[in-house]
Amino acid sequence: MTADRLHAATAAIRHQKQWFAETARRARAGEPLALVSADVPHEIFRALDIPYVVSQWWASIIAAKRAGPASMARVAARGLPDFSQQYDAMPLGAQDLPEQDQPWGGLPAPTFAVAEKSGDVTQKIFEQWGERPGTRAFLLSRTGADPAPSRWWDLVPHAWEEVFGPDRIDLLQDEIKELIAWLEHGTGRRLERDRLAEVMARGNEQAEWNRRTRDLIAAARPTPVLVNDTMPAVMVPQWHRGSAWAVAAARSLHEEIAARIDRGAAVCAEERRRLMWIGRGLWGDLDTYRRFHEEFGAVFVWSMYLAIAADGYPRYGEDPVRALAARFVGLTDLLYVPPFSSEWYVHQARTHGIDGVVHLVADDTPGGTLITEALEVDGVPVLEIRASNADSRSTGAARIPERIATFLRDRVPARA
Repeated sequence: MTADRLHAATAAIRHQKQWFAETARRARAGEPLALVSADVPHEIFRALDIPYVVSQWWASIIAAKRAGPASMARVAARGLPDFSQQYDAMPLGAQDLPEQDQPWGGLPAPTFAVAEKSGDVTQKIFEQWGERPGTRAFLLSRTGADPAPSRWWDLVPHAWEEVFGPDRIDLLQDEIKELIAWLEHGTGRRLERDRLAEVMARGNEQAEWNRRTRDLIAAARPTPVLVNDTMPAVMVPQWHRGSAWAVAAARSLHEEIAARIDRGAAVCAEERRRLMWIGRGLWGDLDTYRRFHEEFGAVFVWSMYLAIAADGYPRYGEDPVRALAARFVGLTDLLYVPPFSSEWYVHQARTHGIDGVVHLVADDTPGGTLITEALEVDGVPVLEIRASNADSRSTGAARIPERIATFLRDRVPARA
């Protein structure tokens, strides 16, 4: 039975459009709005009832609506480089586009812009946001990874002090408290500890549903769902993490995929090659993920979005602020910094029966070569592509579909 598009994906996209329209309306009427990067503690904003837009999500919308090149031209017009960390810089440029060229009616001027100082470029981009009229910026520190314990994914829900070390958690916990005070001063609101604890508990419940879903897909042969469906079905609720809607969406996704498996649904009935996509999604060309079914029987069965939502976010603890610090202090390490990242990717490749990996390496993601090497040593062939996922100029120059086809012919043998 052929698998149709996930209802959970279309429902998530529809919800996000409605949410954004209402959020933009409220912001233009004078309510506060935050622009935040993916690696800052969104739960604080939810507990304070401050609507927030995730910078990387907004970049994905800009790219999908083909407004990326024009947005990067605006970045260049400001005297800033348009060839570096486009995923972070693109929303800044889009603010200067004519209103009719901005996706979904454009992003209202944010009251707050908050990011982690993950590198000089990201810091400077958010400093630029802080120089725009009506916007104030807050930057959190990025700390280095401690030696990683083996199988961190089994430890982080409860033994996060062991995984990340108390010193790193102490620093981020103190900075989160500063962020809370800064937001309270800027809005006149007060954070209630019980409200934050409730948001954290819902985030943990959401992560547990995502883990069950990920494990269902890992065990299913053939795969019952497209990764370009699981990406929005998982990530839209992630940007609403800790809300009742997000928990319900995560549960609905699990139930829908379980039902597909029960009735024998398949993305590609002649599945002969199972592929893993490491790196950020190709938001401007999601059809890439289904392009190789007919000729090669090659199906992308894994992306980081569901996998990290399953393994990277659950944090249990009595102090919600400290547990929140533990949720975010090493999130980038888990995805990009070996051996945290490399051991996890090898484990995921094994559990999902992966035959080949396409590894998209951006200019701001450390450890790419070491991740590729770990997979190759484990016997999994890897195609490494260096490009910005959001910038069509970069992905076009990288000739991604052509290179994947060659990779499949030359290095990924078909299963019997």
